Amino acid sequence: MRRAAAVLVALSSSLALACGDGGLFSIFGGGDDDDKASSGAGPNSGPFGGGPDDGDAGGGEGGPGDGCNPNLTGLVRDFKAANVAGGHPDFQAYSGAGPTTGLVQRDLGADKKPVFASTTGSGEYGRQLTSRTDFDQWYRNTQGVNLPFEYVLALQPTSDGVLTFSSNEFFPIDGRGFGNSGEDANGKLRNFHFTFELHLEFIYRGGETFTFTGDDDLWTFFNGKLGIDLGGLHSAQSATVRLDEVAAELGITKGGKYPLDVFHAERRTNASNFRIDTTLEFVNCGAIIVPK
Repeated sequence: MRRAAAVLVALSSSLALACGDGGLFSIFGGGDDDDKASSGAGPNSGPFGGGPDDGDAGGGEGGPGDGCNPNLTGLVRDFKAANVAGGHPDFQAYSGAGPTTGLVQRDLGADKKPVFASTTGSGEYGRQLTSRTDFDQWYRNTQGVNLPFEYVLALQPTSDGVLTFSSNEFFPIDGRGFGNSGEDANGKLRNFHFTFELHLEFIYRGGETFTFTGDDDLWTFFNGKLGIDLGGLHSAQSATVRLDEVAAELGITKGGKYPLDVFHAERRTNASNFRIDTTLEFVNCGAIIVPK
């Protein structure tokens, strides 16, 4: 299935896993200065293939043009395709001609993960998922099923105050994990079949927008409420959230600080494009908290 353009943007908190006792520990072996130093100097040279550039993504509040380090750190999980031994049944398995809404519930789970709702969602394009059990592995570290990699996206501010990340070849783990799995539109071997997870915080000032364009599945939650629902297998699609128009539905008020949780999946060959444009003002810009 061919796919086209995509987007993504965001910023925030420290990449970590929730301990069973409610504490936090780094998924990359700790959170002290020594561990940060071991992650290397490049934006994607950490122990899992990524990490903040020189560990200097500043803390505190931030937004377009105010000095917040425009690096977006998230967690990529690599999967094998359904058509190879040990592959996941949701990858390289289904098809569709447009977004399928209703695959996940409207409210984010207590563990900061999307909650399975249906294998067919709104039903226009037939079955899109195999089961609740299989979907629950998309954004959870699962031994023998997926491999996690930290990944950093550098955001670029524009002259009109928008933060943007855009890639027509979004392949963050080429040559890593389970290995390259298919050819792109230009015949180059790439590592398809992965998910991408981001957890951020923003301050709602009034007038902000958040736009995503791309494929495949993309769910964005504002204050734990589903704001963008582009689930299922499809070519590039766009969705924009104008926060003022849905503030009551999202339960947000001006001046408040709220979570933004983004979940993406790249499930079929032969293209992967990814883009986000936003005017949101992000806080805790140094890192992202990723529950396991």
